[in-house]
Order: sequence, then C-alpha cells, then structure tokens
Amino acid sequence: MRSVSYVQRVALEFSGSLFPHAICLGDVDNDTLNELVVGDTSGKLSVYKNDDSRPWLTCSCQGMNLVVAVSAEGWFHLFDLTPAKVLDASGHHEAPAGEEQRPAFKQHVPANTKVMLISDIDGDGCYELVVGYTDRVVRAFRWEDLGEGPEHLAGQLVSLKKWMLEGQVDSLSVTPGPLGVPELMVSQPGCAYAVLLCTWSRDAGSPPASEGAAEGSRESPAARDVVLHQTSGRIHNKDVSTHLVGNIKHGHSPEGGGSGLFALCTLDGERWRPWWEVVCPWGDGREEVVACAWDGQTYIIDHSRTVVRFQVDENIRAFCAGLYACKEGRNSPCLVYATFNQKIYVYWEVRLERMESTNLLKILEAEPEYRSLLLELGVDPDDLPAARALLHQTLYHPDQSPPCAPSSLQDPT
Repeated sequence: MRSVSYVQRVALEFSGSLFPHAICLGDVDNDTLNELVVGDTSGKLSVYKNDDSRPWLTCSCQGMNLVVAVSAEGWFHLFDLTPAKVLDASGHHEAPAGEEQRPAFKQHVPANTKVMLISDIDGDGCYELVVGYTDRVVRAFRWEDLGEGPEHLAGQLVSLKKWMLEGQVDSLSVTPGPLGVPELMVSQPGCAYAVLLCTWSRDAGSPPASEGAAEGSRESPAARDVVLHQTSGRIHNKDVSTHLVGNIKHGHSPEGGGSGLFALCTLDGERWRPWWEVVCPWGDGREEVVACAWDGQTYIIDHSRTVVRFQVDENIRAFCAGLYACKEGRNSPCLVYATFNQKIYVYWEVRLERMESTNLLKILEAEPEYRSLLLELGVDPDDLPAARALLHQTLYHPDQSPPCAPSSLQDPT
C-alpha cells in the first residue's frame, strides 16, 4: 500500500461539541458552489464558504435549496439560506441585533433521530426525507406544500411509512436497483444490510399512510417490506456495527445514471472506527470510496481494490469528503476533518495522477524520446539493469561519473 501526501489545506474555526453525523457538503445558496455545513450538539448550524476561517452564516436550531436540521428531541427545522439582502464588509451574513438565522419552518416529528437522508427513494422525481432512529426504526416523510406562492414555506411533513429493523441503524443510502429504480438501503450489524421497500408507490390512488395507521399495522407489513441481506458468513462478531455508502458511480455514461455499486465496512476494534464517503478526485467520473479512522488514517479505495493511504496527524471527531468550493471559485475534491482541538481542516484539490502503483521505468518507456536518449548515452534501451543503474545514478548520485556503457555499444575507435 502506497502513501500520499497532501499539503494544500485551510483551517476553519469551530467552537462547540460537534455531532459526528452533522457534517456535509452541498450548495445551500443556489450559486452552484458547494458550502460546508456543520452542526453541534447544542443545535447550532455553521455554514462555511470558500477558505474563510469564520462561518459565513450561523443558524439557530433550538432542538430554492433549503438546509434541513432535525434535533434529538424531534424538532424538524427548515432554513432558507439564499443570499441575504445585507452582507457585512467581509461577506458574512449579519443578523439584526446580533441574532442568528432563524428557521423558516418548524414541526415536531418522532424524537431520537440518529441518521438522516434526503433523496428520491421511490422514483417519482421528488425528494423524500428518511430518518433513522436509535430504537431500530426508519421512517419516511414527504413534504406536502400547502402554500399558494413560492415565497413562503407553507406546508407540512407527511409520514409515508415506518420500518422496523432487527439491528441498530448506522447509515442510510439510496442506490439504483437492477431495473434502475432507487433502492433504499440501511446498514445492519454484522456486515449486513437491508433493502426497505417503498410500498406506497404501488398504489397511486391510495394516500400515504398516516402515523397512526403505521403504528396499528406495523407487524406483518413491516416484516414483508424489509429484505435483509447478509454479505459474509466469516464475520466473527455478528453484532459489530456496519456503515454503508451507496450510489458509487462507475464513470461517465450517456445515461448519466448510477451503477448500483455500494460499499460496506465493519467497525471492528477500538481504534478503527471509520467514516465512509465517496469522492471523485481524478475527474473521470469513477468515484472512489474514502474511509477515515479516529487516528487520522485515511484510505482511498478504487473499484479495483487498489488502496492509497493518507495520514492526518490529528485525532478526528468527524469526517466527510466530496466537492467543495474552497479556492479559485470552483468545486474541487476535498477531504474535510473535524478535530478535537476546535479546528476543521479542509484539504482541497486532492487529486492523484493514478491510483495503482507503478515505477519510473514504466513511465519513461511511454515517452517517445526515451529510447533515443538512452542510445545517445550509450545504454541499450532493452537492457533493464543498465537503464535502472543509470536512473539510480542520475537521481541519487548525480555528481558521480556515469556507469560504463556495455561493450557492444562502445565506439570501437
């Protein structure tokens, strides 16, 4: 396994106790450039833009693109972070009288939220909200718009379905199924996962089930709508926590759809507790999986199981990877590390020329002038030991005289 080094990074200031799952990258103000959104355990959201160390905007969560926040107490908040009319001289949002950004909508939903996902899970072209809870329950919600105009958030969350799982829910993901229809996947202990069936889409004439209906009929329908998959029989600890990330792209395709690839990892050991993300650092459309451990060890894994390691000399509280507009006014692949010393480090432009290991001779052989230059130096291009000796002497002992050329190539005069 080879190691790489990234040196282009910026440090962002963050105060508070970070919630490990409350860190993500996305465009929150509709300018096509991604921002970094971070939430702490007190209900405060901080939005970072570009390489500015200070938050561009802060939002209060007491418990057009919108930011969604759900507190542990069950309060669902919507924040509209489109550009404000008044900015201060540094470009930061200045709330009147020192107040923070207030939510544009607020509604109470079941408490004890653990993980959350916003995606189209039933293939209707509209995004749903999926929430995983600490009591092995997953719920799906849909936004029902009741307003007459786009300027106001007038609506409510409507419960679509409730699933009961056998094990704890650690992560949620959506990946295209065999027929291209989205599949909602949830991780299960012991390197397992379950596919949750969105049965409300089968009968277009029936309205979504209410929360009361779901409670009263949860036993047999819930069992039928959860398809469990065990990926390996060699897991020693069947109760080990599992993380899942889905919708990993193969590469550029005319259809532009996903490939149905997903990755699983188990959280074995005390030190190896990774977060999984996908990032596309090479620009070829093939997404790599990135795993980060508590001690800062980061692994980039491609589709051929080639692994590249990167070490951050900090203990990591939370991690995410993806596209972020850190520099130059454009999105680029970034690795984001939230540490225990009140700093968030963003490594930007994390690109590699290649994933697989290689050697200098193979690279030089692809150059058209390589063979002619060796012949000028009196080295047979097909004599690998001689070419290797010449490269070694050139790189590590440039002041020494070059090795003698083979007799067959020496001038007889």
